[in-house]
Amino acid sequence: MWILGVNAPPTGWHDTAACLVNGEGEVIAFSEEERCNRVRHSLYRKPLNAARFCLQQAGITAADIDVVAVGWDTRQLYPGRFTDDAEFLAFAVGLDFGERPPSVVRVPHHAAHAASSFYASPFSKAGVLVVDGHGENESSTVWTFEDGAEPRLERTWPRTSSLGYAYDAASTWLGFSFLNAGKTMGLAAYGRARGTAVESLVDLAADDFRLAIGPLEESTGRATADEIKEQYDTTVAAWRERYTKIAGASGPTLPEGRLAEDPKAVLVAYTAQRIVEETVTALAATTRKLSGVDALCLAGGVALNCSTNGTLPGPLYVPPVPHDAGVALGAAWFVNPPRHRTGRPLSPYLGTDIDGPAGPRSAGAADTAGLVRSDLDIDQVTALLLEGQVGAVAQGRAEVGPRALCRRSIIAVPDTAEVNTRVNVIKDREQWRPFAGVTRPGYGARLWEPQEHLSRYMLGAAKATELGRRVAPGVVHVDGTTRPQVLHSDEAPAVGAVLDALERAGVPPVLLNTSFNGKGEPIVNTRGDALAAFRAMDLDFLVLGDELFRKKDDAGGTR
Repeated sequence: MWILGVNAPPTGWHDTAACLVNGEGEVIAFSEEERCNRVRHSLYRKPLNAARFCLQQAGITAADIDVVAVGWDTRQLYPGRFTDDAEFLAFAVGLDFGERPPSVVRVPHHAAHAASSFYASPFSKAGVLVVDGHGENESSTVWTFEDGAEPRLERTWPRTSSLGYAYDAASTWLGFSFLNAGKTMGLAAYGRARGTAVESLVDLAADDFRLAIGPLEESTGRATADEIKEQYDTTVAAWRERYTKIAGASGPTLPEGRLAEDPKAVLVAYTAQRIVEETVTALAATTRKLSGVDALCLAGGVALNCSTNGTLPGPLYVPPVPHDAGVALGAAWFVNPPRHRTGRPLSPYLGTDIDGPAGPRSAGAADTAGLVRSDLDIDQVTALLLEGQVGAVAQGRAEVGPRALCRRSIIAVPDTAEVNTRVNVIKDREQWRPFAGVTRPGYGARLWEPQEHLSRYMLGAAKATELGRRVAPGVVHVDGTTRPQVLHSDEAPAVGAVLDALERAGVPPVLLNTSFNGKGEPIVNTRGDALAAFRAMDLDFLVLGDELFRKKDDAGGTR
């Protein structure tokens, strides 16, 4: 049996993705479409290339697919739009399924989110909290999941009581897209660091909450996409008016590159951040109460808020794909949960190998002319890093999700704050934006507050220790936190080997780790993508599989 899970248009119109699960519930392959078509967030594009990759990885054809699981109830949101499932599949996925089309299972959006988190977790029973912009009929839900039992929906909150809407409004007030909520979170840290006083815009009482912008009257269970869009626009506009009143301005007074110097911008970002932190803290406690267990899983776009995740007590798990791409995985698992769970968290390395099929924009781009190639030597890479050079790594199968987890990463030694400046210049991004560190488990316990699971995927902010601030200032943000990754065993061979080499040399085994991509580009996927990005960016070296590439200097030597 083969189940293809998708986040796909018309409902899943951003972060489209495909995931292939076999009859045992084992994940064979998973990719976001943006990695393949090289278009950030892949807006309004069907996950055709991602689905083809999944099929190629399994060695099957589209005709072998038994079920396509969709992470939305498309019939509610688009009633009557498609005459039958074949027409829907042609629009949403685009594969030729042959004469025997698969059955289509429409999984409610929050159910797919919840499944993606629980079944990826190490827990046998957990409360699951889903918080995002909206599903079909809700913005926050509480679930109980247990191996061998049907998931139980415990509690819901209406769409327009959305923490995602409140955060979208702050992001757009700041001049960002709603898809750039991470920038809002990074800017909010300046408010925390400066002790900025903010107005509380949420009322918490008796396992419930009410936001300052109250919910609208909603058509629960029958709202269409058009009605939801209208209510989204109305609610976000009301939140923007509230932020305008708080700041005394309708937008920032300084350009994007200087927003950290703009007290009005920092105030709005921190106000929105506090709404999320206060509410999610309360919802997490409610989830544990209703489920009757301490183990907690998070999912939904709001679960990408590392600062909030880092404030929650454990045991806590967030999957590498808590955002909408993750419903491709969750929908497949909702149809066919994993039968033999190991108690280990999901490996994120489920994407394309560097030598996998090239996307349409990277075909023929694997040209190494003009570059100096040598066999990979970890001691040489370590020496280059200790000289202050900044390099990139592309090895093996790509990690899934928005965080680079050392198989598609830019790395540097973070022993000075200046390295942060240089890497921001290399990536052509605002200087006020932070970076995170990666190390081994033993040393990580000395650098920052321990996180049992969040640091596996860089999804939780942790307070840096005095040692962390001293030896790795390049990955400590203005509020004293970092968003760490702890690298286990040989999950990412080159970076792990460099960390071990640093330790053997008596140097703190910690590296700056950020995504390997240029401005406005998705994280690199294949060999061709990596070489193109290396040429375009001011990077000193590239680890590509088992090879090392460097650029020639003006005299014909290496930089």
